[in-house]
Amino acid sequence: MSNHNEISTYERQGFGNQLELKAPIGLLIVDFVNSFADPDTFGGGNIPQAIQNTVPLLEAAREQGWTIVHSRIVFADDGSDHNIFSQKIPGMLTLKEDDANSAIVDELAPQEGEYVVRKTVPSAFFGTSLAAWLAQRGVQTLLIAGATTSGCVRASVVDAMSCGFRPLVLSDCVGDRALEPHAANLFDMEQKYATVMTRDEALTALAKLKSSS
Repeated sequence: MSNHNEISTYERQGFGNQLELKAPIGLLIVDFVNSFADPDTFGGGNIPQAIQNTVPLLEAAREQGWTIVHSRIVFADDGSDHNIFSQKIPGMLTLKEDDANSAIVDELAPQEGEYVVRKTVPSAFFGTSLAAWLAQRGVQTLLIAGATTSGCVRASVVDAMSCGFRPLVLSDCVGDRALEPHAANLFDMEQKYATVMTRDEALTALAKLKSSS
């Protein structure tokens, strides 16, 4: 979305307002699992770089004591919970609880006390207890990393906003198998649903938020 006339239309209609960042902070890492890290399965594009950029982000979140959530796509071993998502993408049914493809990548492996959401649809919120779990911990602003920008990340961002959380999408910590959908969906989320910053911009802004509180 680099066309000035198109962007000015959004501005004229009042899109793209900035959301005030408020503590407490949470971090949701969406589907950074082995199959999405592998270009031969569901990966490709800029997903490997996004995973590497998320490693120091997760370290910072742990140091700050933020609420941390990971999500995985996990279907039943017998495929009995197959759905429209798996009809659209049949390979999703291979993602079982003990399948290596469904496991979170080693460099982002969850630690004790970090919630792992198992899901069979794009959104980490739909049909799960994630919203209640975050609300119980008082989370106001939810940082979001993961894959894919145009798919499970966007679906989770829309539902986070719909549930009353303030989504903060980290543009260099989300990835997609193709760069055009990645860029288009970052633009769209920034206009309608979320704040979009790089990882370092977000960490700087949140450090200022902490120092002023």
